Amino acid sequence: MTVLKVRDCGAGTSIQDGGRHGYRRFGVSPAGAADRVALAVANMLVGNPPDRGAIEFTVMGGSFVVEGGPVRVALAGAPADLKVDGEPVAPLTSVTVQPGRTISIGPARAGAFMVLAVAGGIDLPADLGSQSFHLRGGLGGVLREPVRAGQLLPVGGVPAGPDLTATVAPKVHAGAFRVVMGPQDDYFTAAGIETLLSEAYTISPQADRMGYRLNGPLIEHAKGFNIVSDGIPTGAIQVPGSGEPIVLLADGGTTGGYPKIATVISADLPRLVQHRPGSAIRFAAVTMAEAIAAAREQAAMLAAVSAGLKPVGLGLDAESLLSVNLVDGWVDAHAPAGDPSLEFLP
Repeated sequence: MTVLKVRDCGAGTSIQDGGRHGYRRFGVSPAGAADRVALAVANMLVGNPPDRGAIEFTVMGGSFVVEGGPVRVALAGAPADLKVDGEPVAPLTSVTVQPGRTISIGPARAGAFMVLAVAGGIDLPADLGSQSFHLRGGLGGVLREPVRAGQLLPVGGVPAGPDLTATVAPKVHAGAFRVVMGPQDDYFTAAGIETLLSEAYTISPQADRMGYRLNGPLIEHAKGFNIVSDGIPTGAIQVPGSGEPIVLLADGGTTGGYPKIATVISADLPRLVQHRPGSAIRFAAVTMAEAIAAAREQAAMLAAVSAGLKPVGLGLDAESLLSVNLVDGWVDAHAPAGDPSLEFLP
């Protein structure tokens, strides 16, 4: 059996996949990778389906010794150094690692979440159809625990074909984070809604996979801050009595009694979670149709990344570059000077 033996890792390291869906009505959060784009890209580089379980790191990386047989790995998400026995691996490139060698992932140079995918996935049991670790629910992960030093992570397959590199980098939408208003925006005054959409907020130290509490101008309620508890989607922005908003993320609760002024669209959540405490963010309202279009654009972007995968060492020529079209409406993945919202991108 081929395994990754964990030598060390940060406290926020866990197994995450596409999430645990269909159980919100039973009070079970979906969990899943914080940055779904990073999960998809890392998996496609090693030949896996986009939602296959992988190792997620929060700011701090880790190191693993390969035992039993060769493994193929790839890293995506926040920029960090991937090395094999101290030798660097190019960004957005998979590498086949022989037994006895050490895979190391350095701390994130910016951003918050990195994903290390392994060809064949991590071969661990699923809880309610998902391997995703959920701390507060005690589900998934390594026997319902996070990843820790000394554990053995079984690998579910063997490398097939060549290592791959991405010739088209993942793209993200720049600027303010797009939100669909509601479902309880009627619980806020016009001034309160204007505050959300016109002022900057700072991610507070109270930030984890459950949610980001934001510091900034107080949002004015119109008719109190208590509602009959109802469902909470990922990305919902609750506003408790303090007037400071909270963005609920992958591990967020399934119901809550604070009114939700808006919801961050799914296409912008991967960029949002890559902001650390202290980062300033803004919001902009869009229609439901615009939110759906953004989700389709993100899917098209990932398809372009997949189509642009090439064997390592193949080299690039005009024909291969012209064979992949960049998606209109997306920006270059390198941060323009002075734009802190894109600092986490490679």
